[in-house]
Amino acid sequence: MLNSTLQPLSILALHGPNLNLLGQREPGIYGALTLAEINRLLEEEGFKLQAKVFSVQSNHEGILVDTIHGALGQHHGILINAGAYTHTSVALRDAIAAVNLPTVEVHLSNIYRREDFRHHSYIAPVAIGQISGFGGQSYLLGLQALVNHLRETRLIASVQERRD
Repeated sequence: MLNSTLQPLSILALHGPNLNLLGQREPGIYGALTLAEINRLLEEEGFKLQAKVFSVQSNHEGILVDTIHGALGQHHGILINAGAYTHTSVALRDAIAAVNLPTVEVHLSNIYRREDFRHHSYIAPVAIGQISGFGGQSYLLGLQALVNHLRETRLIASVQERRD
């Protein structure tokens, strides 16, 4: 188990299907940034926030589920853009609920201004928050929110521990 009071934060950034094509796939919707550029920006922002970001992309639901399971005891939180699986995958939702790690859901586009089928997220009910519509900035805002949440939780636990 990670000792969150002594170690810098460790964040798993998960990218779902088709995000490996960022920069060339529908740039009018998803922007011009590549996944490599987004990962670099996450690493840089993580450094500023004293958090190490570990990025994984897969087009395969089972690999994403296995990666979420593997986060238990390895990472303090999860930043996830599940892509199309956001709207279809009970398996990802259940995996996030099972590991019970603070999770922030992010999307490059505003999913609520798009097709009706994109308005429902299976992940949102098990996430601490959701950020969408800000392009690559959605990832950075999500990371900042997740780290802030983890640090506040850590501080509250530390204060309660001293009181006991």
